[in-house]
Amino acid sequence: MMKKPELLTTAATIDEMARLIEAGANAFNIGEQKFGMRLAGDFTPDRIAEAVKLAHNGGAKVYVVANNIMDNTILPELPGYLSQMEQCGADAIVFGDPALLLAAREAGVKLPFHWNPEMTATNYATANYWAGKGATRVVLARELNLEQVLEFKRKANIEVQVQVHGITNIFHSKRQMVKNYFDHLGRPVDNAVIGKERGLFLLEAERQDEKYPIYEDKNGTHIMSPDDVCMLESLHELLEADIDSLKIEGLMKDVRYNETVVAAYRKTIDAYFADPEGYTFDEELLQEIERIQPGERPLSFGFFYKEQVY
Repeated sequence: MMKKPELLTTAATIDEMARLIEAGANAFNIGEQKFGMRLAGDFTPDRIAEAVKLAHNGGAKVYVVANNIMDNTILPELPGYLSQMEQCGADAIVFGDPALLLAAREAGVKLPFHWNPEMTATNYATANYWAGKGATRVVLARELNLEQVLEFKRKANIEVQVQVHGITNIFHSKRQMVKNYFDHLGRPVDNAVIGKERGLFLLEAERQDEKYPIYEDKNGTHIMSPDDVCMLESLHELLEADIDSLKIEGLMKDVRYNETVVAAYRKTIDAYFADPEGYTFDEELLQEIERIQPGERPLSFGFFYKEQVY
């Protein structure tokens, strides 16, 4: 029997979380920049506790993102941080580095762990290995096509999460590349100029119609995709496959945009499960998103319908 998937998204603030719960989200990725990368907002432990309370009151879950590239200096802090997150009532930890699993064992933390190694979650055998080490969910690489996603779900002994909407990361460096570039030019720069709110982007010489957003924070330089994934009209193919969690990435979008997107996906999921046999897609839901979609960022199917070559 098919079950409704979780509708997961991101939130920059407590207020945004409240609005997105109202729009139909029932799970959130949040975290602290010290431990997590590419977060919509920076949540201290106290704010995470507040967010968990709000989410649980609204029937939603909170997953704390701790997917940073961990160096030796931060290792002593991990057991205490994970204990704090358990005390906050977090529903799971999103991790990429196995140091998190070792820290949880050291601290006696029993939280579920979602394995998210970014682009390297490409096969079910590795996901099943991490399931044997304590992971309860795998976050699939955004570069997988639909056929690969469906096979992954059939053969994985672990929950499967797929991104269905929003921006994706295509490059990361721990170095401050933009700041270094400005330094090379002899031009002063501060965080306000290079942060994700500034709207900086890169252009390729051969494809100047594609703009790649770029920003820097304490975790380094992030270059993002020039388009936004949008699987809304093909969502039924993932629903039929019993994908456990569908993620809407709200990074670098305002709350009005994210509300509209979450509501559209919620209505689509509910309509499908109300009558799977008679389901037809409501084009108006996609048009609502298209009306507010930034002009320089086209909607696309991402890699879902591309033949992959590694």
